[in-house]
Amino acid sequence: MFAIDLAEDAQLKPLEVWHAEEFLAHMDRGREFIGRFVGFPDRATDLDSARELLRTNAEKAANDGTRFFGIWVEGTLVGGVLYPAFDAATGNCEVGCWLEPSAAGRGLVTAACRVLIDWAFDGRGMHRVEWHVATGNKKSIAVAERLGLTREGVMRENHLHRGVRQSTEIWAVLAHEWSAARPA
Repeated sequence: MFAIDLAEDAQLKPLEVWHAEEFLAHMDRGREFIGRFVGFPDRATDLDSARELLRTNAEKAANDGTRFFGIWVEGTLVGGVLYPAFDAATGNCEVGCWLEPSAAGRGLVTAACRVLIDWAFDGRGMHRVEWHVATGNKKSIAVAERLGLTREGVMRENHLHRGVRQSTEIWAVLAHEWSAARPA
């Protein structure tokens, strides 16, 4: 297994099926905070459903699709980043994130997303990375801005979450833009 340092006390690592108990405990700690905009807390409500969520995503990763990565601070899972969509054939993917309140405001999601975007472009030759975010999720919009993504538009009331229609902002960066924006 690999681990990438995000900060002195924080690491990015693959989030796998054998992390189900830890993932459930993490969801329990941040269930309402995370669940305001992300569906995982509603899907991982007990150990079996947490294991199933991670197993399903592991199968998708094995088929070159969705991938989950956890963010650990001092050995405790506090959030994660993922490719909710990954299509190597078309060169398009999406990056997303979630975080429990205890780890917010440290720049961990921004640092972890940089790792995912770098790998998408440099490691896999992707052409476009997207960021889909509910219009009310100001913290996630701020991450997109810090990453230098471009806001392309809004899909109005396209997503039903917890019985409420949400609109989704689409942000994106192209490979040549990402490459040009990197420090020399």
